[in-house]
Amino acid sequence: MNRGKNFLFYIITVGGFLGLILYILHRGTFLENVAITNLANKSLSNWKQFKETLHHNLTHPLATLLFQIITIILVARSFGFLSKKIKQPTVVGEIIAGIFLGPSVVGLFFPGVSEFLFPVKSLANLQFLSQIGLILFMFVIGMELDLNVLKNKAKDAVVISHASIIFPFALGITLAYFLYGRYAPDKINFISFSLFIGISMSITAFPVLARIVQERGLSKTRLGAIAITCAAADDITAWCLLAGVIAVVKAGSVFAALYTIALAAIYVVVMLKIIQPFLKKLGEKYTDKESISKPIVAIFFITLLVSSYTTEVVGIHALFGAFMAGVIMPVNVNFRSVFIEKVEDVALVLLLPLFFVFTGLRTQIGLLNSVALWQTCAVIIAIAVTGKFVGSVASAKFVGQSWRDSLSIGALMNTRGLMELIVLNIGYDLGVLSAEIFAMLVLMALITTFMTGPALDLINKFFPEKKVAVTAPKKEPTSNILVAFSTAVKGISLMKLANLLSHKSGETPNITMLHLSPSNDLNAFNMQEYEKASIEPVALEARQLQVPINTLFKPSVSISSDIIHFANAGEYNLLLIGIGKSVYEGTFLGRLLGFTSKIIDPERLYSTITGHEKLFKKAAFEERVTSIVRSVKIPVGVFIDKDIKDIKKVLIPFFDMGDSFLLEYAKKLVATNDAAVTIVDISGLLEEDEMLQQNIQSMQQASVGSLVVLSKRRIDKEILIRQELLLISIDSWKKAFEMQSNWLTSTPSVLIMKK
Repeated sequence: MNRGKNFLFYIITVGGFLGLILYILHRGTFLENVAITNLANKSLSNWKQFKETLHHNLTHPLATLLFQIITIILVARSFGFLSKKIKQPTVVGEIIAGIFLGPSVVGLFFPGVSEFLFPVKSLANLQFLSQIGLILFMFVIGMELDLNVLKNKAKDAVVISHASIIFPFALGITLAYFLYGRYAPDKINFISFSLFIGISMSITAFPVLARIVQERGLSKTRLGAIAITCAAADDITAWCLLAGVIAVVKAGSVFAALYTIALAAIYVVVMLKIIQPFLKKLGEKYTDKESISKPIVAIFFITLLVSSYTTEVVGIHALFGAFMAGVIMPVNVNFRSVFIEKVEDVALVLLLPLFFVFTGLRTQIGLLNSVALWQTCAVIIAIAVTGKFVGSVASAKFVGQSWRDSLSIGALMNTRGLMELIVLNIGYDLGVLSAEIFAMLVLMALITTFMTGPALDLINKFFPEKKVAVTAPKKEPTSNILVAFSTAVKGISLMKLANLLSHKSGETPNITMLHLSPSNDLNAFNMQEYEKASIEPVALEARQLQVPINTLFKPSVSISSDIIHFANAGEYNLLLIGIGKSVYEGTFLGRLLGFTSKIIDPERLYSTITGHEKLFKKAAFEERVTSIVRSVKIPVGVFIDKDIKDIKKVLIPFFDMGDSFLLEYAKKLVATNDAAVTIVDISGLLEEDEMLQQNIQSMQQASVGSLVVLSKRRIDKEILIRQELLLISIDSWKKAFEMQSNWLTSTPSVLIMKK
């Protein structure tokens, strides 16, 4: 009754007022100037009006900017993904994406596309937005620096850092002496040109170095701590030097720049002695997400903006102010983690790729059109590598580091990445760097960042680490299981399952819980938070259940590759991994295309491009799981958790003799959890194989009523509904999947085993 009344009220109200609106609109047309209306109708047809309106909308500055952002993010993420596949930092791919979209590739081969996508009048908007992204990014970089670490390890770090700056700086000044006559822009004095060449040789990319240290599992090692500390000291020193260099360039001489440097010194004192203590008190009072309200957030963002504005007005660039604002943020780890989380995604994912592309639009590799220019580029790269690498290695060895650690520090400090691009763009904006030198230095930044990973691999090859890698114990119990999990909830489910599958009388199970986190999502602060959030709930549940476990946490550039490495390197008996539902399962797109695994998957796309797999192919698992199952040399269990509460009822379908190994796992489930196991003999194997019959009979005798055998030629949904776990071999699962067996949609939680 109520539904009918509501529907009637809706029809009367909406219909009545809609009719009134249409009537008034119709009457209003008689108020128009008829002559003007007729003239407009004659001059433009409806179709032409539509086309002109559409063209105006497409070329509107806001529409152009939005289309640019969409294109840039998609291309940057694609190149970043490909960069990770060749074990390079994501930033390398994003820099290449910027060059790709610029005049060096798209502009050269598809000039029409380039002109439509990046019209000259739109570049000012792109530059402005990219500068906002850089300000936010430098704010995050400042917050990621832990000054307490610098204080504790300043002795060695300052020596190595300053040596790694002064040596390449001196070589850069010397190089500038030979480049100035041919490559310096008009009206730029030698001091300005040489100082910028020197500083460009001296920069180390702290964020890229930190990510590499994380990815290689060095964060908690002595080498990693020294490298991070050196890079942090290098960053602070280099940005202070850069501020001085900018002051000199803008003033025209060293003496004229003293006024700017004096104002900058006053600014730094005010920030450290007045603003920082005030922010520290706020940080002590507001330490978590709930207490940090919008007014508090506003105070810190105003500090960022005022700091950036002040340094821009003083004459040492807004980015130095953003960096300084990040440095003086409260040192409370929780506080900085909250703020980094608020800012980092917007800065790194949305705005920073705009800077890479804007840099790429300025980078004209085509200008290097002679052998002499390429020779000059090679000399610049050689001097940059020599200066940074030799300076770092020599100083590290002098303060007592081993040859292995010294060489590793040299390779890491040679990483330039994004920080170098920022310096180069400042020099280009100030008119200090010509287009040719700018292109050469961008290539130098890209190559020195690219070579860091291979250089570390070579060092590890010729100077292998003496200590034994952390893997499974050498004398482990028979049941030694590695569990790789993504979230704490899945980790708890997998840990419980591993405990049931690992137990044997008289033995203590050995379970290693491994959590790998994408390294590009981590920074120095939220890495600890991620580790705690993922590991602690699993460890707590294990203690309550009295299940002894080992825990491992590692930032990873390739999660599937690292899981394969851990499984094959350790002496494990079983690898357990979880698998979630497809993002398309149950959606219109999923029903339309008929896929149950991921469709638009970067891994699948990459496999398609490299010729390993078709894009539109039905697969039993997503690409990551398929890669793990294919490459791991030990038994693998793939667990599909459908909110399982307990494992008391287990169903095992027997399709062929290859499924007989599942009985060993069934025995463990019966022994540890008093599970009732139902075997469905689909192929009639049990009637023919005497050994298999004896095995089943011994299980039935050992635990009366725990094992039931059904001779059926198909699996009934009614049987599945009553079960809590389906235990099936991977070959049988693939057969059922390929045949699109209708019972797949009715399964309980599933454990798919590879022998």
